[in-house]
Amino acid sequence: MHISSKIKFFLPICLALFSVVGYGQTNAFKVTLDAGHGAHDFGAVYEGRIEKNIALAVVLKVGKILEATPQMQVNYTRKTDVFIDLIERANIANRVNANIFVSIHCNANRNTAADGTETYVMGLSKVASNLEAAKKENSVVTLEKDYKQKYEGFDPNSPETMIGMTLMQEEYLENSIALASKVEEAFGDLGKKIRGEGVKQAPFMVLHKAYMPRVLIEMGFISNTVEGNRLNSEEGQDEIAKAIAGAIVSYKKEYFGEGEVEAPAETPSEKMIENSKNEMQSVTPVNNDALAASQTVALVTPVAAVPKVVEPAVSPVVAVTTTNPGVVFKVQLMASSKKIDLSAQNFNGLPDVSVLYEDRVYKYLYGNANNFEAAKKDLKQAKEKGYSSSFLIAFKQGKKINIQEAIQ
Repeated sequence: MHISSKIKFFLPICLALFSVVGYGQTNAFKVTLDAGHGAHDFGAVYEGRIEKNIALAVVLKVGKILEATPQMQVNYTRKTDVFIDLIERANIANRVNANIFVSIHCNANRNTAADGTETYVMGLSKVASNLEAAKKENSVVTLEKDYKQKYEGFDPNSPETMIGMTLMQEEYLENSIALASKVEEAFGDLGKKIRGEGVKQAPFMVLHKAYMPRVLIEMGFISNTVEGNRLNSEEGQDEIAKAIAGAIVSYKKEYFGEGEVEAPAETPSEKMIENSKNEMQSVTPVNNDALAASQTVALVTPVAAVPKVVEPAVSPVVAVTTTNPGVVFKVQLMASSKKIDLSAQNFNGLPDVSVLYEDRVYKYLYGNANNFEAAKKDLKQAKEKGYSSSFLIAFKQGKKINIQEAIQ
């Protein structure tokens, strides 16, 4: 093993261990705030409006609000005008075992009339505008030292190449959508234009290795003179910061309640260490077409918040005997903090719906396929019944596993 490879392997592990000791002794809800760009990476610049400065100003304002909120703990990828590698931004969140990662940016377009907000979650997309947004933000990696070695196999000019990298998007997708939806709803309350459906999906490198629900917020277009000037003003930044902070607080209350936060079974820092080890080993090539088909989803606003419920006794998902023993695919239709009767009439006529209670959320599942082709048919049927945000998940011997692992 080369010295550079050893450093790449051991550094995240050492930093994670030190960070857990210094930062992990609390049950507060942990938020990592990421101000996009920094230092020599200016981001978008129009008529004196500079993205890196606006993003940092808003992040600091959001952080100040959250720090004054009970049971909230905030850390930052940067608090000054410095350059932070994209993968390091995610690892900062991993090392402190953040509950959510929020990356804040400004949008820009050659069409200076373009305006409005968008909030992205990590994922694959065939939508040209989404891929273009990811391409723009991912291009920052070329400013990093030795980026070709660090992001081996990834072409910043082709976001689709991220498909072949280790993705864990489905594990955090619905919570990321829920958080993103709350952000866009808060922007809507300000009277801001919501572009498209507001919540979108694209392969952003800055979100890729953050092992928790994560979103990238485009606050508005600094290329638009009116919207850009508002974003560049103290008043405009204050209202945006309040909206984002309010969305985060609302998300915490809905999914974690008012009190302390229980630690997950496997923390982000542990996952970071585990994946650092895995990356040093050879991996089996991935069927990119199959993976893209299984994980591309259309996004919709999730079920509205309901009062917190006490965890009930819920039957676990049981794998059936299959041609690939122990592996079963299901379609996740929706997630809610409310328990719903499993009768077909409550799920647009879909029969045999089951429920998985996980992370204080009820996840409603359809189908019980023993191979990927049959699972895709179940997914198609679910979408035809109106569940446009449904996606595939997999279990092996009753334990939830990554879709990528299941289809190999």
